[in-house]
Amino acid sequence: MAEPKTIRILAVDDHEMVRKGIRFTLLSVNDIEMIGEAMSGEEALEICDQEAPDVVIMDMMLVGEMDGVASIQAIRDRHPQIQVLGLSSFYDRPLVQGAMRAGAVGFLVKGSSGQELVEAIRAAYEGRPTLGKEAVEALIEKRGKSPSIGDDLTEQEHLVLAYLVEGYSNPQIAERQNYSVAAVKYHVSHILSKLGASNRTEAVALAIEHNLVPRGK
Repeated sequence: MAEPKTIRILAVDDHEMVRKGIRFTLLSVNDIEMIGEAMSGEEALEICDQEAPDVVIMDMMLVGEMDGVASIQAIRDRHPQIQVLGLSSFYDRPLVQGAMRAGAVGFLVKGSSGQELVEAIRAAYEGRPTLGKEAVEALIEKRGKSPSIGDDLTEQEHLVLAYLVEGYSNPQIAERQNYSVAAVKYHVSHILSKLGASNRTEAVALAIEHNLVPRGK
């Protein structure tokens, strides 16, 4: 039986104590390995080029030419297979919105527990969104609350959206519904368009806010 894959992460923060805290938290976690640290977006991009981590934890308040949003965008543009978690000391709406638009799969605050960090890394590795209540509210504020949102979703799109909310990947949805992966991608694309969402993370936030699907599928 094959050994489970170790999730390789890069921590990016210009405060050494934050990076040390992340490393210490992960020391006792068997399936996650911190393979590098970076103090800037430029350094993070270089490490991604060389080491190709699975997940990057990105501080949003980096100093220098590349802030957190620009760093996420650069990493996702060059390495779309690398998932990125935004990190900040607080939930600031423009920061959360900027991180999601840039391609982050989730958002954490630095006060999150070690278990929350571990779960967020595992979810990010699988491409599942990780958002706290405050982050969801921040995304909703960007979109605005329309009472008719989601009314034009088809039955199949509602079904696929329900799976997205529960954190299923495209291949997992395809397997459960006997769809092709291409068909799932097609439905996801239409869901994002109809909800006015820039990515699946924002679509999930909108679905939760507007009760578009039942929870606990």
